[in-house]
Amino acid sequence: MSIKILNFLAILTSLLGYLEWGKDKKLWLFQAESEIISKLFTNPSSVIHPLIILPLIGQILLLFTLFQKSPSKILTFLSLGGLGVLLVFLFFIGIISFNLKILFSTIPFLIVAYLIINNQIKTNR
Repeated sequence: MSIKILNFLAILTSLLGYLEWGKDKKLWLFQAESEIISKLFTNPSSVIHPLIILPLIGQILLLFTLFQKSPSKILTFLSLGGLGVLLVFLFFIGIISFNLKILFSTIPFLIVAYLIINNQIKTNR
């Protein structure tokens, strides 16, 4: 599979993460990201946190690789790392709290990340 397609799938699947806290608070990552982007322009200090900035930078880097003639392996790995920080964290939260919605929402990204890493290793040989 093409690395550009895999990078695009990584962006899409990173938006599928699910958050749930309290009794009635729940949010998909695509909803959270739209709020973050709007707050970035109105109140930037409210979104300065590593679990917000690293995944956002990861998505931007992945988006950048889609427009490269030959996507950079370094940018791809850096962006997977940035996105992986949040989604692996959510994966473990899903396991610890036995919340299947959170757990299963992260699995598509983890599968795509595995495929990207496997693809990059095979193309290095």
